[in-house]
Amino acid sequence: MTTSQTATGDAGLDGMNGTTVTAGKRERSGGVQSLDRAFCLLEIMAEAGGETSLSELAQSSGLPLPTIHRIVRSLVSNGYVRQLPSRRYALGPRLIGLGESASRLLGAWARPHLARLVDELGETANLAMLDGDQVVYVAQVPSAHAMRMFTEVGRRVLPHSAGVGKALLAQLPDDEALAIVRRTGMPAATDRTITTPDEFAAELARIRSRGYAIDDGEQEVGVRCLAVPVVGGPAMMAISISGPESRMTWDFVAKAAPVVREVARELADDLNNQAR
Repeated sequence: MTTSQTATGDAGLDGMNGTTVTAGKRERSGGVQSLDRAFCLLEIMAEAGGETSLSELAQSSGLPLPTIHRIVRSLVSNGYVRQLPSRRYALGPRLIGLGESASRLLGAWARPHLARLVDELGETANLAMLDGDQVVYVAQVPSAHAMRMFTEVGRRVLPHSAGVGKALLAQLPDDEALAIVRRTGMPAATDRTITTPDEFAAELARIRSRGYAIDDGEQEVGVRCLAVPVVGGPAMMAISISGPESRMTWDFVAKAAPVVREVARELADDLNNQAR
């Protein structure tokens, strides 16, 4: 069976001078000014969907065009940025290897927290991030149940039907979140999938109000997922638990939500400490 979450088990379910530097409009802590500015420009490019122009970089960063041009030229020569035929600039291929290594390390740091969720709640625990307009799963600890959910680490899904995707997009302003689902489209994975931007905006409001997202059979028939954003972490992430509806009842969800929120807070603190 080929789905975003694949069933397994016996029963078949399953961010130069040692002082504070201001890179244009973005405040950065003390460090090497040219490096601070280079990272600033890469982050702006990523936030713009991976592609932008020099004038757009200048507008967002507040840096002068000659400075941006010099930094971008160095990034291009090292493979971290590439120039497109349109003369716009995009993130380069050398970032892929860095990202893959960082993802593996992130998974290793997150695994003890996910394991705690499995120990306390009994269901499969996942960590996911927003990569462009898609959600990518970066770590998982499976449930010990024979009937359990399994999602391959590295798998990419559209955000509108996944609990982690909805938890991630709920961290964005509505216009940004809705722009993403309009770009990706909102295909129905099941008859419960939210398929219109208006419905999705209402769902995001509910998620922000209660502090967690639910995938109620919207990506996989018979499967329920509870997801929580990792607020305050070094990147946009969400953690989740998922399992069959027969075990993940609404009473279970209500009791599990505070535990998942607590683990999300601890994970954010742990990752921030690791980054220091």
